[in-house]
Amino acid sequence: MMSKIVLVTGASSVLGGATAEALSGAGHLVYAGVGYAGGYTGVRYGGGSAGSGSVPGRAELRPVTVDVADQRSVASAVAGVLSEAGRIDVVVHTTGPVPRGPVESFTPYQLAQIYDAHVLSTQRVNRAVLPGMRERRDGLLVWILTSGDTGDTPYLALHSEAVGAADHLAESYARELAGFGVETAIVVSGSLAPDTGERFRPLGPDDLETAGAYEARYPGLVDRVDGRLAEHAVTGAEAERVARAVVAVVDGPRGGSPLRVAAGTP
Repeated sequence: MMSKIVLVTGASSVLGGATAEALSGAGHLVYAGVGYAGGYTGVRYGGGSAGSGSVPGRAELRPVTVDVADQRSVASAVAGVLSEAGRIDVVVHTTGPVPRGPVESFTPYQLAQIYDAHVLSTQRVNRAVLPGMRERRDGLLVWILTSGDTGDTPYLALHSEAVGAADHLAESYARELAGFGVETAIVVSGSLAPDTGERFRPLGPDDLETAGAYEARYPGLVDRVDGRLAEHAVTGAEAERVARAVVAVVDGPRGGSPLRVAAGTP
């Protein structure tokens, strides 16, 4: 198996961090994207800027600061990786936050942020890396998505919509990039929430007055939904399953992986 250059854009999350480590352990050179200097301390890399360290017994795992909500940050991070490594073979996109609450109580600005985190952020990265992949006729885009099939679960409609939009975008890329030799994979986690423990905080609405009106009409419903979310937050075992599934896709033969891989039981 040939070592690949991998950019994991969301290594600050539990799923992204576990995936970055698993790919490094499988022998790939991994650039672990964090949103600010320091980032996710659970990723055991050597600290500092890109190219500064490696984990003993593994291929290198290098932190790179990238804010996927900022086009200039994305362009700078991708340019840095290309300058250092010469190419990017694989990009791994991770999921955004879980919005929870009555749809009406989320402001238009919040909706823009939610769709940005799930959809526009991946578009910024894709537009930065795909020209090189198309030119080489080789590359792989991987989306890690939490389960968006919440059905009629109250107050999780925006989560379902955002994950669904990301899923549809990935499918569109799969069809359109096939002629360029660039592949796409969607790895679906069985969890609803991408993070766990103290890090897990569902995204609540800014319009508290409207949210209060719904709470008065459906008392205790928010707490019950939060309880269900906590039950279905990603665990360490789930993160490892997702990471192994991503490694299997990256290490698999070209054209041999299915578009969608279920890494856990919904």
